[in-house]
Amino acid sequence: MTRGRIELGDVTPHNIKQLKRLNQVVFPVSYNDKFYKDVLEAGELAKLAYYNDIVVGAVCCRIDNSENSRKLYIMTLGCLAPYRRLGIGTKMVEHVLNFVGKDGNFDTIFLHVQINNESAIQFYRKFGFEVVETKQHYYKRIEPADAHVLQKTLRIPVPKEIVTNGEADKKGSS
Repeated sequence: MTRGRIELGDVTPHNIKQLKRLNQVVFPVSYNDKFYKDVLEAGELAKLAYYNDIVVGAVCCRIDNSENSRKLYIMTLGCLAPYRRLGIGTKMVEHVLNFVGKDGNFDTIFLHVQINNESAIQFYRKFGFEVVETKQHYYKRIEPADAHVLQKTLRIPVPKEIVTNGEADKKGSS
């Protein structure tokens, strides 16, 4: 069998319903209208994955500026079961890694994974993510309710006291 064509495309008001349907099938949790409203404004941080022109996956991220660092949070990254192990998830993760690489201003990338989702945990480890924390009762109405926080460190954030003393280089401090 020849390998299919994998492409990423923008999420638009015209295809947002496809993203909603995909998420309903792929994930055990449901996302509210605000999630989809935010995704429409996310630009390069939200992409649909096409396999031979069929929507089979999606990645949705947001920027998190908390705890004195700039992080990219992967809200969702999923692919329909029959299309897994074809390189589609890899293409989506590579898109995220390219985005943070071009930006050059992120400290970490992180996401939550249900503790029993071994295949997802192994998948992210291939890209240098590691389990840094386990959150008890993270999910509501699904079992197991606990989630691992997986994180890929891109750079070590400069401690605030160094930035305020003016010792950090001007480019790295805001």
